[in-house]
Amino acid sequence: MANIITDETIEYVGILAKLELSDEEREQAKKDMGRMLDYIDKLNELDTSGVEPMSHVFPVKNVFREDEVTNGDGSALTLKNAPEQKDGMFLVPKTFD
Repeated sequence: MANIITDETIEYVGILAKLELSDEEREQAKKDMGRMLDYIDKLNELDTSGVEPMSHVFPVKNVFREDEVTNGDGSALTLKNAPEQKDGMFLVPKTFD
């Protein structure tokens, strides 16, 4: 295992992440990245042949519901306030010809 992270790799990652690291931070980042890669290698040793792939940690279901009219639209009451109406709609003056 023992993944070795080079100074060039740390420099490149720092550029991508827009980080300016001191020498101490650079050395600590090299150790941390090496430990992370070692852990990933350890995980790759596990037999996952019988494990079904998943796209989400929690079971995903459709959260949308069907629209249901529960108390009507109140259009008759709304049209009572209209100055003019025609065929169940507001009648408004023309704004241009």
